Amino acid sequence: MAWNDPGGKDEDPWSRGGAQGPPDLDEAFRKLQSKFAGVFGGGGGGGKWLNWKIGLVGLVVLVVGYFLAGIYQLDEQQRGVVFRLGKCLDEQKMPGLRWNPPLIDRVQRVNVTMVDSLKHQASMLTEDENIVDISLTVQYRKTDPRKYVLEVEQPQNSLRHATESALRHVVGSTTMDAVITEGRAALGSEVEERIQQYLDVYGTGIDVVTVNIDRSAPPNEVQDAFDDVQKAKEDEVRAMNEANAYAERVIPEARGDAEKAMQEAEAYRDQVIAEAKGEADRFEKLLVEYQLAPEVTRDRLYMDAQRAVLSQSSKMIVDVGDDNIIVLPAGQTSAGAGGTLSQDELRTIVSAVSRQLDSRQSSNR
Repeated sequence: MAWNDPGGKDEDPWSRGGAQGPPDLDEAFRKLQSKFAGVFGGGGGGGKWLNWKIGLVGLVVLVVGYFLAGIYQLDEQQRGVVFRLGKCLDEQKMPGLRWNPPLIDRVQRVNVTMVDSLKHQASMLTEDENIVDISLTVQYRKTDPRKYVLEVEQPQNSLRHATESALRHVVGSTTMDAVITEGRAALGSEVEERIQQYLDVYGTGIDVVTVNIDRSAPPNEVQDAFDDVQKAKEDEVRAMNEANAYAERVIPEARGDAEKAMQEAEAYRDQVIAEAKGEADRFEKLLVEYQLAPEVTRDRLYMDAQRAVLSQSSKMIVDVGDDNIIVLPAGQTSAGAGGTLSQDELRTIVSAVSRQLDSRQSSNR
């Protein structure tokens, strides 16, 4: 709405409602100044005193703010390295609520318990002049905050270079089979030990927790050929195992057979010796009987011998002298069936043989 209405009368918006014109900013500032003067005990015209008190309050506020700005807290995992005007102090801040003057001291926090990881991958030449791809993970902690902050400008790069150097040294003195197969655990331990030696020499304040070999394999270009070689080695090991199993089965059997043969031979030896001793004892006893009754003993021995021989024959032909021959077929004797002669048959044979023997003795005389 315009200040001038159609009637031509001027109407000031600040004069409505009995107002006396626009507010005076200078007057408002003077009233505020007088109120501050009243608060600090000043009267009218005490501008210098008011300015001095305001400056004092501002100084107190700055001091309090400066003090509060220097308060900080370190948790249990952290240690603080203090730099005063750019120079590192020997003091190391421990966990808890701490204070250092701002703008004078700078506190750098270092976590000494958290385990960090560094992954590394490279292609390297082994002792037997083969190339392998190796990837590993180094787990470490920052155990010395002062060395970690001061001694090395970039500890992560130092750790990476130490890992590269240690890995190349160890792999370069190891064969490909050991790196890829059974020697991976020993490889990780040796790399860990050598990395720690390098880091101690550098003074990094880093402690290696462990080194894990994630992958160790030949390059992708020769993977198929390497698989064939590994398969051939597995076949060789399997054949050797089968041969060893066969040897372990055959050797005990052969030893058992040899032991059995030895036992049978010893048993046969004992049997023969026992039989020989028995025959010798029998002969000695027969000798005594023969000396007492030679004819009876002779006939008895002859009959026993004939019984033993004829019992094994199916047909017997006996020459009784005077061109007479006695034939005893198997059907006429019980000896043909593997039995023994009857008493009559045996007596007839013995009588005939005895007569023949007597006649021969008489003719010889």
